[in-house]
Formats: sequence, structure tokens, C-alpha cells
Amino acid sequence: MFKFWKKNANKNENPDQEVNLEEGLSGEEIQEEISDDAFQDQRIEEVVLQKDVKEEGSQDQDLSEDTLEEDIEEEKAQVEEEEEIENIEDADIQAEEEITEEETIEKEIIEEVDGDGSQDSDQEEGQEKMGIFARLLAGLSKTKDNITGRIDSLLKSYTKIDEDLLEELEEILITADVGVTTTMEIIDRLRDMIKERGVKDPIEVRDLLKEIVASILNEGNSGLDLDPGPAVIVMVGVNGVGKTTTIGKLAQRYKKDGKKVMLAAADTFRAAASEQLDIWAKRVDVDIIKHHEGADPGAVVFDAIKASQARKVDLLICDTAGRLHNKANLMNELGKIFKIIDREYPEAKKEVLLVVDATTGQNAVSQAKTFKEVANITGIVLTKLDGTAKGGVVLAVKSEVDVPVKLIGVGERAEDLQSFDADSFTDAIFG
Repeated sequence: MFKFWKKNANKNENPDQEVNLEEGLSGEEIQEEISDDAFQDQRIEEVVLQKDVKEEGSQDQDLSEDTLEEDIEEEKAQVEEEEEIENIEDADIQAEEEITEEETIEKEIIEEVDGDGSQDSDQEEGQEKMGIFARLLAGLSKTKDNITGRIDSLLKSYTKIDEDLLEELEEILITADVGVTTTMEIIDRLRDMIKERGVKDPIEVRDLLKEIVASILNEGNSGLDLDPGPAVIVMVGVNGVGKTTTIGKLAQRYKKDGKKVMLAAADTFRAAASEQLDIWAKRVDVDIIKHHEGADPGAVVFDAIKASQARKVDLLICDTAGRLHNKANLMNELGKIFKIIDREYPEAKKEVLLVVDATTGQNAVSQAKTFKEVANITGIVLTKLDGTAKGGVVLAVKSEVDVPVKLIGVGERAEDLQSFDADSFTDAIFG
């Protein structure tokens, strides 16, 4: 109230009026108003002071929380850094242990090679065999589905074994290119086994079929006879069956086994045959003997034999022309090649392999019969088995041509050209 009065008094420009106003107020009232104003000023100062104290406390609290968070983050970072150091140390220790282990293994391998020349343990051999069988199983999947898949469905649909069942089995085998003659043999043997063993359940017929197939494939079965060297493989077969590719894969396989391999491009009839074989020779890094197109195949083989003898070659693989339209010329050409090998390379073991395309079905059987008439075929190579559902041709070739199947192709890779194993083949088909 005193401030309000003072403010208004200051605005009055008449001094006499100001004096009169002052005189109009008693000293007691003025003193009371001064006391009130002082009290209010003191209260304002106390409120401001309390507010400042509260703000300082809040700032201190915020600062304390920030400091605490920073401390926590620092401790966390320190822990993570310590853990990372421990992990690095553990990794270093583990790496040192692995290096030591690798050095030990390498030393053991070197000792084994120095001792007996063998690097493969029983476990590695087992793993390799499993890998081979896995590739075989994958390559024969179409044949498996076509033969055993249909057989399983058929057997499940019957409650007893009768002639109707056997007739349907016969149809499945024939359509899988097992061949009429071979199929009839299988059914006759199956009928006899059912009677002899008193089999009643149709499901058991599957195991009997597997047993018969394995028996047929194992009759007179043998692998390649190349050791000890030197050895010669003469590859025969019509064009387009995969003969050149098979030669390249064989060269790669035996070079990997440590043999010194040479190729002879004696197919001088087909255009670009020598060039294709030369590509494989460069890819596998083996020597090749070749002449110009149209040259005498016998001369190529002769030069290849002399080069093999001079360079101490372990294995000579000869490509030949595959003409079937003129059997007389084919017979004369192959006869001349075999005569040169027998005369100039008597110390060498000899294999004559007929390459046939499994996808051609019964045509492969016809080709095998024709070549058997003009050459002493020692084994058959069935290629492209992975591309057909009619792998039953293996049975037909083995049974009707009476020549062992020695190699089968179940894929594009070099490892997919496998030595034929009757039991593994049967397991891959029948499981």
C-alpha cells in the first residue's frame, strides 16, 4: 500500500499537493505499511532462496545420476574389453593347438608315406566309399524310382502271390529295359525261389528280386586288370556315347593314382576327334600322340607305343573310330590296331572297353553284340546312367552279351565314372 501511494505521489507535479497528502497520513499508519512491506520483501527472499536451493539440489541429483550412468558405462566397457581380450587369448591358444595338431597330422602322413607309401587310413577309405555310394545312389535315383518304386506299389496292392502278380512284375522289368530274355530268366528264377522257400507274403518278393539281380550281375564280374603296368586300354564304341569324355576321366583318375598316362588319338575318321582328345590331354596334363585327320589309325597307335616305351608310361589309352555302317571296315581297322599292340607291346596288359550310352536302352545291347563280333571285348562302360530311368539295361547287357560291366557313368564329374560293383549297384536300386 505504501508503494502504491508513493508511486502515485511521485506522479503528482504539484509540491503543495504532495505535502498535503503526506500530512494527511498519520505516522503510525506509515510505520505499519513499512513493516508490512519489509515482511513481504523478506518472504519473497525466502521463497527465492528456497527455489534456488531446490534447483541446486535438482542439478546435483541430475549430475549425480549422469555420473553414475557414466561410471556404469565405463565399467561395462571395461568388462567387455576384458572379455574380448580373453576371447582373443582363447582363440590364439586354440589356433596354436590346431596348428600343432595339423603339424602332427602332417608329420604322421609323411611318416606313413615314407614307411609304406599309403596315405589313406581305414576311416578315410570308409568315408571315400560312402562318398562313392552316395554319388551312385544319386545317379541311379531315376532308375530306382522307375523299377523299385513301381515294384513296391505293386506288391502292396496284392494280398497273395499268384501269376497275375508275376505277370505285372514282368511288365515292369521289360519297360525298364531289362530286356525280354533277361526278364524271363528273372521271373523263372523268382517263381522257383517262391516255391522252394514257401514264401506267401508279396512284400517278401522284393528281397528275392534283389537277390536274383545281384546274382546275375556278379556272374563273371571283374574289374580292370592294369597292374602291374605297363598297360593299354583300347576304347571302342559308336560316336556320341561319351567315349572321349570317358577317356579323359580315366586319364584323370589314373594320373591322380600316381600313374604316368598317355593318350593316342587313333580316331582319325571323325572330324575334330583329335582336337577334342587334345583338350582333355591339356586339361588333365598328360601326353598325347596324334596325327592329321584321315591318317592311318594303326600308325598313330604304333607311334604311341614307341613313345610310351621311351617315356616309361604306365598306361596308354587309345581312342578309335566308331563306325558301324560298314562292319567289314571296322573289323579290319580294329584288327590291325590289336595286331600292332600284340606285336609291338607284348609286355603290356590289354583291356578292350566298349562304351555304350545307357539312355539308348536296348540299342545299347545291340551295339554291344555287334562290337563283340568284331573285337575281343573285355569289358563294357555304361555312360549316362544318371540321365535315364531305364538302368535295367545294365542287367540286359550283362546277361545277353555275356561281357562284364567294368565302369559306369553316373554324372558329369570325373568322380562319377565309377568302377562297377554289383552289390553296390543292387543296393542303390533296391535299398
